[in-house]
Order: sequence, then structure tokens, then C-alpha cells
Amino acid sequence: MTELDDGRGAGLVDRWRAAVRGAGAPDGPAVARAGQKLLARWREPHRRYHTVRHLTAVLDVVDAYAGFADRPDLVRLAAWCHDAVYDPRAAGDANERASADLAEGLLTGLGVPAAAVAEVGRLVVLTAGHAVAADDRDGALLCDADLAVLAGTPEEYDRYAAAVRQEYAHVPDGDFRRGRARILDQLLSLPTLYRHPHLHTHWTPQAHANLTRELTALAPSPG
Repeated sequence: MTELDDGRGAGLVDRWRAAVRGAGAPDGPAVARAGQKLLARWREPHRRYHTVRHLTAVLDVVDAYAGFADRPDLVRLAAWCHDAVYDPRAAGDANERASADLAEGLLTGLGVPAAAVAEVGRLVVLTAGHAVAADDRDGALLCDADLAVLAGTPEEYDRYAAAVRQEYAHVPDGDFRRGRARILDQLLSLPTLYRHPHLHTHWTPQAHANLTRELTALAPSPG
């Protein structure tokens, strides 16, 4: 069985434990329990896109391009925590800030050094707007991984967009269209959607095509 369908996420928890050790904390039963608790959050029934599948996809990108980061294990921990709190009804960056607070409390309790804890919290908050300083290699990798879905095939992108709409089923269609269009406009107006040159070159054209296509579909019909 895979990490996604084994019912326990044992492989994912092993990846969590390795990242915690890499961040400077001792391994032990408490680390594994913390990983399982995080997985339980990612499996909450109201989630349709922000699920274990998204977590795994982000971790896979971080692993594939770990050489782009200064502290890849901290990026991995931030990936684990960046949507750990996810309430579609929350306003602004409340989810990201609550996720950062959760990460800081959890990692402190596991014995991760204070400086590393603070850095993970900072990285988690970055995923609210995906605005990253030019010299922030760790922030760049996390945000690029979080936005990798935008560069999928049209079919993959459409499944992602449909899952997001399901998470916001409580929002009336007109309000959702306007809010979603604002988010897509913000993504398209970023100075660069992907920060690392390799990812920028290979992912940006498809991502921009997907975003533009959805934005066009969201526009109100004439009349």
C-alpha cells in the first residue's frame, strides 16, 4: 500500500520523524504521535483539496529540489504544518497564522531548537500570500512547492479548482467567483510565480495558462 492509502500514513510519519531529527530534536514516541496528530488534521472531513494528497505533493517537491534550500528539513516541517489549521470560513491569513502557532507549540514541545521553531513559523506564514524576498531560499522552495499544482495539466488543474470550490460550498456562486478571481489576479500579478530559475522556466507557462483559463471562466457572462 502507498502512504496515501495505508490508512495509517506510516510512510509519511517516517518522513516527519526524519525532518524533526534533521531540525535538531531527538526522535521518540512523542514525535511519531505528533506526526499522527498532524495527519489527522489533514484528513478532516471538510477538506477536499487541502488533504494528505496535497501534503504529500508538497513534500515530494521539497524532496526533489532540496538542494535549492538552506535548511530543507525546516522547509519540510513547514510543509507539514502550513495547512494544519484549515477553516474555509476563516478570514484573511487567519489559517496560516493559526497553523504557524500550532507548529511553534508542537515543535517546541518536541525539543526543536528555538531558532528553528521560529523559522518554521515564519515559513508557514509566507504561504498566505506567497510573497518571498529574493534571498529567501527556504521560503522560495516552500512557496514554489505549495503552488506546484498550478502548473499541472489542464485536467489536473481543473480537479484542483473543483476541489477548492467544494471546500467553499457554503459561499454563494457570485461571491465565490469574485473572491476566486481576486486570488487568481494576485497570483498572476506576482513578480514571479515560481522563484527558483529551473521551476520558473519549466512551470510558469503552464501555470499562467491554467490561471488565465480559470479567470476567463469566472468572468460574468455578457448580459
